[in-house]
Amino acid sequence: MQPRSPCLFWRMSPRQDWWLMREASVAIVILAAGKASRMGEGGRHKLLAEFDGVPLVRRSALTALAADAASVIVVTGHRRSEIEAALDGLALTFIDNPDYASGMASSLKAGFSSRDADSAEGILVMLADMPGISTAHLDALISAFRNAGGEAVVRAVSHGKPGNPIILPRSLNQAVLRLEGDVGARDIIATSALPVRDVDVGDAALLDLDTQEEVLAAGGAMN
Repeated sequence: MQPRSPCLFWRMSPRQDWWLMREASVAIVILAAGKASRMGEGGRHKLLAEFDGVPLVRRSALTALAADAASVIVVTGHRRSEIEAALDGLALTFIDNPDYASGMASSLKAGFSSRDADSAEGILVMLADMPGISTAHLDALISAFRNAGGEAVVRAVSHGKPGNPIILPRSLNQAVLRLEGDVGARDIIATSALPVRDVDVGDAALLDLDTQEEVLAAGGAMN
């Protein structure tokens, strides 16, 4: 019997083996706690505006649930009961942010502090008011994160211009938890020294809705 070629006994490093056995897990955090203060008077809320008969916040959650993620967390705050009612029956984890009025940082911290987020290698931060974002876009971001070994920031861009959603690796969790005020993760990304992978998703990366006019222009109907 002929001896086997030595090359057949080559093995990957333990770290490479580990990544072959499992892919980096990603949790999605949907930010849905804001006051929507630019919607004007009358009590209308942009996340309850309907697109094809579906409230925008539910549309965003369904998009996230269909993606290749381990869990979907929704951070609520302003008009919490109505937002959660619009999401009734979906397999979501709800995190209440009682400090929502202080700005986006408090919602990021609430989402990143959840058990589901803490156990993931990456957190995909998704704004609930971006109707152009699709499941295919989310999966492209998640794929780019996994291809980077879970050790890069991944962000959606439109023709090179940074937008949303973004994925932050676990190594940045503590930096997020130190955020204060009405700020997102832009400064963390700029100072992290981690590689940044851009995924072009077209105009959807920049389309968020702040006013009634923008909701209507995007095809929504105010209730």
